[in-house]
Amino acid sequence: MTTPNAKLSPPPQTVIICLLLALGTLALYWPVTHFPFIGFDDDDYITDNPVTKAGLTWHGIVWAFNGAHAANWHPLTWISHMLDCQLFGLHAGGHHLVNVLFHIANTLLLFAFLRYTTGKPWRSAAVAALFAWHPLHVESVAWIAERKDVLSAFFWLLTLLAYARYARGGRPGNSTVTPAPDRHRKTFYGLALLSCACAMLSKPMAVTLPFVLLLLDLWPLQRISGFRIGNSKFPVRLLVEKIPFFVLSLTASALTFLAQRGGGAVSPVEWSSRLGNVPVAYARYLSKLFWPTDLAIVYPYVYHWPAAAIAGSVLLLLLLSALALVLVRPRPWLAAGWFWFLGTLVPVIGFVQVGAQSMADRYTYIPSIGLFIVVVWGVSEYCAARPNGNLLLTLLGGSVLAGCVLATSIQINYWRNTANLFFRALQVTTKNYVADNALGKALENAGQYESARELYQDAVNIEPRYAVSQFNLGICLLEMGRKSDALPHLAAAAQLAPDNADAQFNLGVFFAQDHQWTEAARCFDATLKLRPDSAAAHFHLGEVLVQLGQPSKAAAEFHEALRLQPGFPGAKRALDELPTRPPAPEPAS
Repeated sequence: MTTPNAKLSPPPQTVIICLLLALGTLALYWPVTHFPFIGFDDDDYITDNPVTKAGLTWHGIVWAFNGAHAANWHPLTWISHMLDCQLFGLHAGGHHLVNVLFHIANTLLLFAFLRYTTGKPWRSAAVAALFAWHPLHVESVAWIAERKDVLSAFFWLLTLLAYARYARGGRPGNSTVTPAPDRHRKTFYGLALLSCACAMLSKPMAVTLPFVLLLLDLWPLQRISGFRIGNSKFPVRLLVEKIPFFVLSLTASALTFLAQRGGGAVSPVEWSSRLGNVPVAYARYLSKLFWPTDLAIVYPYVYHWPAAAIAGSVLLLLLLSALALVLVRPRPWLAAGWFWFLGTLVPVIGFVQVGAQSMADRYTYIPSIGLFIVVVWGVSEYCAARPNGNLLLTLLGGSVLAGCVLATSIQINYWRNTANLFFRALQVTTKNYVADNALGKALENAGQYESARELYQDAVNIEPRYAVSQFNLGICLLEMGRKSDALPHLAAAAQLAPDNADAQFNLGVFFAQDHQWTEAARCFDATLKLRPDSAAAHFHLGEVLVQLGQPSKAAAEFHEALRLQPGFPGAKRALDELPTRPPAPEPAS
C-alpha cells in the first residue's frame, strides 16, 4: 500500500533528470560568472544608472513603475537589477550568476510543465535540455542587461504550470489530465493571471502569452480536441476565460509602444522594408535554430531583401503552416509547437521596427520552445515506428545535445569582454555599424583613440543617420584635440537624437569651450528638459548664463546644482565670484 507521503514524492527518474539538467546547465554557464559587464546596455541598466546602483530603495521602486526608462517599461526587471546591486554591488559575477540561476529554474519549470501535461518524462527532458543548452540562448543568459528575458520566461512558465493545474477541471474523459476539485481551480486561475502580469512587467514580449494558452488547450491539455465547425461550445468558453489575460496583453502592448516611441527606439522604416524583412527573419530564425552558426549580438537591418529570398521564405512558412493544420488531429503537437514559434515572435519580428537590428538571438528564448517540442515529438514518433528505434533515438538525441553543448561553450567564450564580443560580430556580419560603434567605444575606453576613431568613422559612413556613432565620433575627435572636426558630428547627433540628453550636454560643453554662449545655453536647456536632475547641466548652464550677463539666473542654476549634489565641484566658488565676473561678449560669427 502506498503512503500519502510516497504519492507526493517525485519518482527517482524525475529527480535524476532534474539534477542532470540543473548541474549540466550550471557547469556549462559557470564561466560567465567571471566575465565583466558588457559596454552595451549594461551601462544604461546598471553601471551608469544611479537609481539601479543605489540598490533596492522605495524611491527606486517608484521610479521603476513611473514611466519608461531605456525606451522600455519593465518595472520588475529594474527591481531585479536593484536587488542585484543591493546584494553584489557592481561585482559583475553576482549579476551573471543570477541570470544563470534563472535559466536553470526556467529549464526545470519547462521540464515540470511538459512532464505534468504530457506524461512523457524523457521527451520532456529532451525539450528542456535543448532549451538549456542551445547556443542561440547564450545571449539571453550571458548578457546581464537581458535579465528581462530570463525573468519574464520564469513567470511565463509559472503561468503555464498554474494554467495547467486550473485546466485539470476541464473536459471529462481527458486522457492527458485528470479533473481537480473546483475549489482549487479559481486559485490556480488567479495564480496564472498574476504570473502572466509579472511576465509582462518583466518583458513586454510576453504579450503573446494568452495566445499560447489557447494553443495549450489544443495540445497538450486537449480541451478542444473534439472541436468541429459549427460546434463552438468549447472554443467560446475558452476564449471567454482568456479575456482577463488579453486585457493585460493589450494594456502592456500600449504601454510598451508609448515607451519605445517616447524613447526614440521605434525606427521609421518604410512598410515595404518591414514587410519584406518579416518572412526572411522567420526563415533566418529557423535556420539558426537548426544550424546555429555565425551568431552575433547584432544583425544589421537589411532594407532591401532580394525578391527570391522573400518569396522563398513566404512559401516555406505557408507550407509548414499548412502541414501543421492538415495534421492537427493526428498530431496536435505539431500545430501547437509550430504556431507557438510563429505567434510568440510576432512582437519582435519587425512589424513595428524597434532598434537597428533585423533579428536577435535573444528573441528566440521563448519561441524556440515550440520548435523544440515539434522536433522532439516528431523524431520520437519516427523512431518509435522503426526497428531498433530506441537505439536510434538515443544516438540522435545524444549527438544533437553534445553538439549543442560544444557550440554553446564556444559561443559563451565570445562574451568574455566587450571588444571580443563585437569583434566577433564584425567577423560574421557585414555593414554592421552598431558593432563598429560598440567596438570603437571599447577601444576608446582602452585609450586606443585612433583605432576607435576609424571604427566610428566606418559606422558613420555605413549609416550616417545613426546618432550614437555620430556622437561618439565627435567626442573621440574632441579627445584627440580636433575640435573643428568634431563639431559637425556632435551637431548631427543632436539633430538626429533631440531626445538624447548626453548628446545635447556634450554639444553644449563644446559650444561653451568655443565661447558660443547662446548655442551652449540652448543645448544645456535641452539637456535639462530631458534630465532635470542633472547637477552638471545646471552648473554648466549657470556658467554660460554668467557669460551672457544674467547673474541672477546663473545663481539659481548654481543653487540647483548644489541642491541636487551637495558639494558639486566649483558651484560654491562660482556663487562667491558672481558679483565680480563681468559678462564676456560672444565671438563674431
